[in-house]
Amino acid sequence: MTLDGRVIRERLSALVAGMTNLQHDGQYVEPNLDGTPGDYISFKSWEWPQGVGLYGLVRLWQATGDDALKSLLEGWYSDRIAEGLPKLNINTTAPMLALSFLWRETRDPRWETVLDDWANRVLSEMPRTPEGGLPHIVSDKINDQELWDDTLVMVGLFLACYGQTSGRKELVDEACHQFLLHSRYLADPKSGLWFHGWTFEGRHNFARALWGRGNSWIVLGILDLVDCAEIPAPVRSFLLGVLETQISALLALQAPSGAWHTLLDDPSSYEEISATAGIGYGLLKAARLGIGPKTCREAGLKALQVVMDNIDDTGTVSNVSYGTRMGHDLQFYRDIPIQPTGYGQALAILCLTEALAHIPSDGEA
Repeated sequence: MTLDGRVIRERLSALVAGMTNLQHDGQYVEPNLDGTPGDYISFKSWEWPQGVGLYGLVRLWQATGDDALKSLLEGWYSDRIAEGLPKLNINTTAPMLALSFLWRETRDPRWETVLDDWANRVLSEMPRTPEGGLPHIVSDKINDQELWDDTLVMVGLFLACYGQTSGRKELVDEACHQFLLHSRYLADPKSGLWFHGWTFEGRHNFARALWGRGNSWIVLGILDLVDCAEIPAPVRSFLLGVLETQISALLALQAPSGAWHTLLDDPSSYEEISATAGIGYGLLKAARLGIGPKTCREAGLKALQVVMDNIDDTGTVSNVSYGTRMGHDLQFYRDIPIQPTGYGQALAILCLTEALAHIPSDGEA
């Protein structure tokens, strides 16, 4: 396998262009609960796909120091905040993660009050499940009493990053609590993988789906949690143990192509590139940090190759599954349509950015 650092940088530039050019074409009509139209595709919309997209951009900016990326981020937040922030929920919190990293690097006073107010509202206004979990309530659906993998990236990482930077230990503690509680109910002790969700109402894991992108959220989430905040040693040790078990299971399920299936344990389900990019990012980062088996790097580079092969000439990532609600049977996941999205772009950006730590800018793997 030959992976060239120069080509990776070129693909990263294309991915940024592909993300910023995303536009909603009316194919998906998903009105919010308050009657406003939902837009989960256009770059200028404040929602969770864009929030994950911005996280990819801010991490790329941190890695490269590219002033154009900084200007893009600052312009996006300035414009969206001037338009007025949306209602608080799990998914509308997602853009706060990248903003917390932007503020960490710049200490720009424009962002501090926005971040602080939002963090306060997460703690005081968000409903709770038994045991203090954050139910996955979003703009277009009240998933009452439900824990989802996604929540840890959409809210948990923001609390940890902003809490660490602002010196608010209670925010980091809350992030730790959410990771621990979600681990209790979503990590499958038999397979080592994570189920998509849990309901306290029926006390079950819905379809018991070992969903690809959900598992990529966990790999990314745990690694970035311990990387961005000072996590108490027992919590860190526990979560890294859970992660290493998950990684071992994921390594065994990587397809010959280098990808992972949208249902990880179902080879008949399609190979899905956002999950592959997120897992590939996690494996490469784990290898760099000395976490997990030594085969992480090789598997991560194999994933990197298939991700790069799915970036078209416009910088758009193909074979990405559309936003996925909680499935009550496994066929639901097999039937999710393919659609370019901000999170598909971002997970590819994270994967390629992490790869630069393994491949010289002018060299090969």
